[in-house]
Amino acid sequence: MKGLLMKDFRLLKTQKNFFILIVAIAIVMAISTKDCSFIIGYLTFIGSLFTLSTISYDEFDNGNVFLFSLPVSRKSYVTEKYGFGLIMGISSCILATILALITGLIRNTDMTIDILISALIILPIMLILLALMIPFHLKFGGEKGRIVIIGAVGLLFVLGILVVKMVKVFHIDLTPVFNAFPVISVGGLIGIEIAIAIVLLLISYKASIIIMKKKEF
Repeated sequence: MKGLLMKDFRLLKTQKNFFILIVAIAIVMAISTKDCSFIIGYLTFIGSLFTLSTISYDEFDNGNVFLFSLPVSRKSYVTEKYGFGLIMGISSCILATILALITGLIRNTDMTIDILISALIILPIMLILLALMIPFHLKFGGEKGRIVIIGAVGLLFVLGILVVKMVKVFHIDLTPVFNAFPVISVGGLIGIEIAIAIVLLLISYKASIIIMKKKEF
């Protein structure tokens, strides 16, 4: 797995100009906007997405055929992708948080707690998205995987609209339902997000291993 990580980090090195541009855009946004959560979400999401790009690079020009002719197991390949995704996502989140904190200090605004809370909320969301996207990319490939993900998101959006329409048509009052839920603190919300992220990552990891073992190159 160490060799696979080195391969992906070397690939990351070839894209350094792209990442310098992304960081530059984040710095400009940090200076021009007061919404630090957007900056953290932006950098964290872009950083984690590079994991999907490495899968596409591996598949390019039948690269997987050569890759698995080496002493690389399919399970170790999947493990490396999740490990690389965690490294990239967490590192990007830390970098974005530091950038937001520095911006706050320059502006002389005391938003340290708000920035840290935003980072702790956004990071589990990134892990959940990663857990959902990696199996799709391994199963359908880069191009088809993106189409399937867009289709799935679109389907959820349509279902959401249908539910809202049905509530309005049948005059269903959901206020008592929402009032029945207990008030959750920020710490509790972060804890729930982390728990959901861990469970989904484990399920996604197992599913990805099954997908890779059945995949033919």
